[in-house]
Amino acid sequence: MPESANEKLDITVAIPTYNGASRLPKILDKLLTQTDVQNLKWEVLIVDNNSSDNTYEIIQNYQQLYDGNCHLRYVFEREQGAAFARLRAGKEARGELIAFLDDDNLPAPDWLAQGYAFGLEYPQAGVWSGQIHGDFQVKPPENFEKIQGFLAIREHGSKPYLFDVDNLRLPPGAALVVRKKAWRENVPEQPILSGKLPGILVQGEDYEPLLHIHNAGWQIWYNPNMHTYHQIPSWRFEKDYLVNLARGCGLCIFQLRLINAKNWQKPIVFVKTVLGNLRRVLQSLVQYKGQLKHNLIALVEMEFYLASMISPFYYLKCNLRKLFKNKAAI
Repeated sequence: MPESANEKLDITVAIPTYNGASRLPKILDKLLTQTDVQNLKWEVLIVDNNSSDNTYEIIQNYQQLYDGNCHLRYVFEREQGAAFARLRAGKEARGELIAFLDDDNLPAPDWLAQGYAFGLEYPQAGVWSGQIHGDFQVKPPENFEKIQGFLAIREHGSKPYLFDVDNLRLPPGAALVVRKKAWRENVPEQPILSGKLPGILVQGEDYEPLLHIHNAGWQIWYNPNMHTYHQIPSWRFEKDYLVNLARGCGLCIFQLRLINAKNWQKPIVFVKTVLGNLRRVLQSLVQYKGQLKHNLIALVEMEFYLASMISPFYYLKCNLRKLFKNKAAI
């Protein structure tokens, strides 16, 4: 156990959770059996994002199992949303590296060691993520690999490479490692996109901090030696869920592209976002002619392209609503 709250550690494993009492034991057991970590000073940090279940009691029971070079800590974050939970983790982490895991991501036995080693080998990397495999409760639908990215499944081969940030080809917020210095110095305290909440469709909270970190000059890498397994229950294959998910991923596209855009570039981004996705919509209509009603994969793809196409208008609508609300308050 660290001697003081100011003691520096090598790495913090940060797990944001909301009502995760039934999921946390699996991931905590996996972290207890990590290999090649005997020379690391590390901790596990649970960020309870306003849970109403017995998450706190679960953590209390596990704290006595964590000793030696690893300590299990618990903090409560009342502000709802994954972005706020991750921001709290960034403030609380004692490790020089922060390894983020969602409470439904199960790390391979060497995940932590592989993540730490990559940081030593690539000093210009501010963020790196690995392979995320699906741990499916039921068999996925046919051609599911075309849309598996919406469920944060990423399998990109056996060689490291730089992510294509300019085209928003980025890793999800779970199962990645960031340098605490890069996070604290560049991620704003007030996010634009806060995360999945009841009644709030727009997503993109995973990408927003990564764009700020990249804009500061840090690299974002794929590390194929880090493996995690994303538990996918059967209800995540339901049509309504997947369509809503694709829509939420699309509606944030314009906002994400604006983060690092200069003022003079914003009209260009507006036009390119609309026309580029209009082209994708038309291509899909030709490719999937007559199939949209019964082809789930085609329907999800189309929903994403449509939402991406209208994302600039959605952004304007939201900002006008805020403007009128502020004027009314005055």
